[in-house]
Amino acid sequence: MSVPVDEGQLISMLLKITNAKRTMELGVFTGYSLLTTALALPDDGKATIDKSREAYEVGLPFIRKAGVEHKIDFIESDAMAVLNNLLNNEKQQGAFDFAFVDADKQNYINYHEALLKLVKIGGVIAYDNTLWSGRVVPSSDQHQEEMEDTATDALRSLNSFLASDSRVDLSLVSIADGLTLCRRLY
Repeated sequence: MSVPVDEGQLISMLLKITNAKRTMELGVFTGYSLLTTALALPDDGKATIDKSREAYEVGLPFIRKAGVEHKIDFIESDAMAVLNNLLNNEKQQGAFDFAFVDADKQNYINYHEALLKLVKIGGVIAYDNTLWSGRVVPSSDQHQEEMEDTATDALRSLNSFLASDSRVDLSLVSIADGLTLCRRLY
């Protein structure tokens, strides 16, 4: 339940190519993607958000060993609450270069709307798990369709929504469990 190595390397390369300095992650879990991001950043700050400090602390020894803890501002909170607080601060709008979303799938579209205001024009929003082990493709098996879960439905809706969102350039990368990259256009 962590970002695979090749996906982490891709995110790291994207951060370096775009000269990202200010990033945010929604859904840190044990911190592997956070570690790869922090390693790619210059010595500027970074905001991270997750509901569970306990899960974050699993990866904290590795973050400390890598010497990048100073780049991380862990915020233990519901992601939407933090995003709404950031949106209420005019200085935060357009202040982020990159956002990585690997949190509750049902809120991905809500996160997208907030992140479009917080990530700068030309910045990137990355959504993890957008292929969802292939389950986002509707099955011809009616029994399978009946067993679909809310996360699968949410990811299908997100993929359809993003495909028609004129505010972003889109690339769904078939790495790991699917990574959708959205470059903010306006």
